[in-house]
Amino acid sequence: MSGGDAPGLRKAVFLDRDGTINVEKNYLHRISEWEWIPGAIEAIRRLNDAGYLVIVVTNQAGIARGMYKEEDVHRLHNQLDVMLAPLRAHIDAYYYCPHHPDFGEKISCDCRKPAPGMILQAQKDWNIDLPHSYMVGDKIADIDAARAAGVRPILVATGYGAESRRKLASDALCVSDLGAAADLILDTGNRVCHT
Repeated sequence: MSGGDAPGLRKAVFLDRDGTINVEKNYLHRISEWEWIPGAIEAIRRLNDAGYLVIVVTNQAGIARGMYKEEDVHRLHNQLDVMLAPLRAHIDAYYYCPHHPDFGEKISCDCRKPAPGMILQAQKDWNIDLPHSYMVGDKIADIDAARAAGVRPILVATGYGAESRRKLASDALCVSDLGAAADLILDTGNRVCHT
């Protein structure tokens, strides 16, 4: 499956996790607490069917804070894959940042959004055409990471999106939810859409 405009490159839609595909719950790491945002699974399936890679990029500061372990994040993501499979949807890859500047090892990383490290690592791993790819998220950090990586940002109004919307420039792409973001990506390309 190709999909990029440049030979051999692939288009991707990068998705923030909490507040974008699932209902925001602080430091979510158990499948029993998981709740899909309505329309998210269908949106992922539509992006899959259109040939886009669907890649989750998520800050997981709960690891640095000692609230859960990296194994818990892997277990949750594996369970999401199991849930999506019978619905003909899938997430191609998950990237997460386990760091926090005030907790844990206190290292300076390039993966914690708004830094673009997770997106850039995925680009190397999957040969992604960044200028023809998108990042969908509910926080300013998602938008800033997308811009730093050269990806088209879309803010959703779910999660922290309504609050984040007030801080964005008026020409920013902003839609109601992931389903509307998929509509924008698949049907209209570059059209600006406001909530």
